[in-house]
Amino acid sequence: MKKFVTIVLFMLNITFLFAQKEISGFVLDNAGVAMSGVNVTEKGTNNSVSTNINGAYTITVKEGAILVFSYFGFSKQEYDTTESILNVVLSEGGGQNLNQVVVTGTRATPRSNTTTTLPIDIVSSGDLTSTGQTTFDKVLQYKIPSFNTSQTPVNDATSLLDPYEIRNMGPSRTLILINGKRKNLSALLYVQTSPGQGETGADISGIPIDAIERVEILRDGASAQYGSDAIAGVLNIILKKKPNNGSITIRTGITVEGDGEMLGISLNNGASVSDKGFVNYTLDFSKVNLANRPGKVDADGEFADFGGTVSGINPSTDIKAFLTKYPDAQNINGAPKTAAAKFLVNGGFNLSDETQMYYNAAYVYKKVNSYANYRTPYWDYGEGVTVNDLPYLLNFFGDGTITSYKGYIPTFIGDLNDYNATLGYKSIKNGWNTDASMTVGGNRQAYAIENSHNRSDIQDANGVNLYRENSPIFFKPGGASFNHVVGNLDISKVLSDKISIGFGSEVRTETFVINEGDKASWDGFGADSFAGNRPENSGKWNRYNLGGYFDLAYDFTKDFSVNGTVRYEDYSDFGAATVWKLSSRYKFSKDKITVRGSISSGFRAPTLHQIYTQKSQYSFVAGQGIQINGLINNISAHARILGIPKLDAEKSTNMTVGIGANPFKNLNFTIDYYTIKVKDRIILGDKVNTQFGNVAWFENSFDSRTSGLDVVMNYGTVALGTGALGFNLSGNVTLENKRISPVASDNFGATLEALMFTSRPETKWILGGNYKIRKFDFSLSNTYFGKTTFKQEGLDSNLRTEFIPKIVTDLGINYATTDKLTVTLNVNNILNVVPEWKFKAENEAGTTILNNPAQVKSQFNLITFNGRYSQMTYQGYHFSQLGTLFSLSLIYKF
Repeated sequence: MKKFVTIVLFMLNITFLFAQKEISGFVLDNAGVAMSGVNVTEKGTNNSVSTNINGAYTITVKEGAILVFSYFGFSKQEYDTTESILNVVLSEGGGQNLNQVVVTGTRATPRSNTTTTLPIDIVSSGDLTSTGQTTFDKVLQYKIPSFNTSQTPVNDATSLLDPYEIRNMGPSRTLILINGKRKNLSALLYVQTSPGQGETGADISGIPIDAIERVEILRDGASAQYGSDAIAGVLNIILKKKPNNGSITIRTGITVEGDGEMLGISLNNGASVSDKGFVNYTLDFSKVNLANRPGKVDADGEFADFGGTVSGINPSTDIKAFLTKYPDAQNINGAPKTAAAKFLVNGGFNLSDETQMYYNAAYVYKKVNSYANYRTPYWDYGEGVTVNDLPYLLNFFGDGTITSYKGYIPTFIGDLNDYNATLGYKSIKNGWNTDASMTVGGNRQAYAIENSHNRSDIQDANGVNLYRENSPIFFKPGGASFNHVVGNLDISKVLSDKISIGFGSEVRTETFVINEGDKASWDGFGADSFAGNRPENSGKWNRYNLGGYFDLAYDFTKDFSVNGTVRYEDYSDFGAATVWKLSSRYKFSKDKITVRGSISSGFRAPTLHQIYTQKSQYSFVAGQGIQINGLINNISAHARILGIPKLDAEKSTNMTVGIGANPFKNLNFTIDYYTIKVKDRIILGDKVNTQFGNVAWFENSFDSRTSGLDVVMNYGTVALGTGALGFNLSGNVTLENKRISPVASDNFGATLEALMFTSRPETKWILGGNYKIRKFDFSLSNTYFGKTTFKQEGLDSNLRTEFIPKIVTDLGINYATTDKLTVTLNVNNILNVVPEWKFKAENEAGTTILNNPAQVKSQFNLITFNGRYSQMTYQGYHFSQLGTLFSLSLIYKF
């Protein structure tokens, strides 16, 4: 019996010593998002598991064990196992936005923003909606100092989307991602003499603001991680994925001038799909009426440009009589009339604890009405042709008598369809994260011209005029489309709490189409104001490319981290490129100070638009009126005869060095210096008189260098009375932006140089404050637009124009009437600030011109089309402002 009891006690002791228990739970980041791939280890053992796709884990441990939670880029956290359910939040301290996990800038494993080696801005959904701006691109204009966009005064197809850029590098050098996947380019090639000339970009204005959870903006070259178009940086739009907490927003607005009326409604909502998935969707409908800001037209300038006679009447008398009745010559320029419908859906479904299917899709339709220059009764159509030579105009736009004819204004109508969709599959097994996806996207634009005519004197076999008196007044000049199909495979693994790797590949096909216009739109002179696409200039072209990358991140210590990436990419039309990137970060003084830097090579493939576009374009030429000029592509017979080479990729070298500090609980700031050298930069050159007429073409023309400083500072909320107050300051300073090599051809003049290098503010700062008290939330933002220098076409070489620095102040007031209903009033540009410019002398000869009022007036007329564009000049201005804009929104939360 004694022996039996001894055996039982021994077995009980052994059972106690080896007693085990099961611990389970979820691991989330500070934003409540599940973290997959987190290592969960029983301390002092090799017993370890990883969280699954939902952030869930289950591990069996000894009684009294300690669990260690580790994830690359985060500090380890330890917990006892007294409870069988253990949910953990991994986060790091810091100021505003610093502890968010970011997915942009590395192809290995996501990091918190305090541990990334690169400068990344995070703009939340609340930040986006607080601006009161109606489109996403204009929101970024007033949130990101290095981001600039502006409307062009003579719109045509450009009215469908405005050119934008980061760090003065042009719209085609910023890569746009949606949930980390490449968004398609627009079909539009900017050919107007305005910032962004010769380039194209993705249409971000069509993305509904209410669908966006946050935006991550990588201000650094990232070709090694993402491929072409990422020379200046990456803008990654992260979509909402909440299955609940939906809202409906009704908004209306009007400018201080009583025009530009806006009305819109937006619905964002979601739903759970059983207990394994979610769907979030957004519907957005809006309409904005025309906002017109014409200038007063000078009669003497009109006579100098147009001359001629109208029905034998003295043209000077006629011009003055017309302008006395219509001082603005009935010109319409400003913001066009726009209607838009936007739809976006984002969802995911867990197939198992280790696998997930995800998807998102968006469709945008926009219809825009904009206007060409008003054709006055004394208009010169070129070569001295006036209404006297085109008597049928009196019937088209009058009752057949000269007294009834007041001229006409050709109207441009643009229809834009933009779509993108991604279907993907994620899995995590044994710590390996696999992401396979297919993305399709496209942009299609169709144009129409009404209230116009074809003045060509072309006759059929019977001697009957095809046009002139038999011309249609409505034309379909064609359009363009672009689409791509992208396949991605990305694999990553956290090998330890020090090492993370990532590798993958991308295959992409692109197709560009120029659609032929109806014959009347291009035959002879074509439709007045916007000639159609000729058959020989129309067609369909495509290409493909295949790329692969490898990414390695290593934390030597918890303070010192290094990340390296190498990428190889091969294009079917111009060859291969190999690029690399190395970045590092070091934290010291108890994580209060961070030093970071990167160096990389990059490339940008010429777009299909740049390779294949040929067209005729109407434009105003100083002292010559409206002229037709040509664009020939680099693979045409014309190019071969002129000795123009085919386009090759741009190559870049990027370097960024920065420091960040979090000296106090509520204060953090970063300062980053960057320099970007672009070799063989692709430009659309100035027009050159050749045997084919006045033509321009694309070429790899020269090398350029851009450098500057980015500053971001946040002072977190502090108590003030019964409310909370916070401040933020951010700025961009351009230190250098210039050409650093000779040009390849003699087709790069002062106007083009100014458009490329000085047409954006040389410095821009945003100072904002927010005060929350009870049911009110007040925000005040001041955006400083620094000096901008232009050399408009036709301007005397001894002069330049400078846009005067301006501060635009925006006020926002939110009032939560109930827990569900919020009323928001935004007064954008509350001080009614508009652009102003002045002439500056380049030398003594320029000073002599400025001392002569007659010459000053002549120069003014040359660059404003005789005063039509007195506020912004014919080539545009440095920021988009039509004056004060009042808007009111009602937001109801479900």
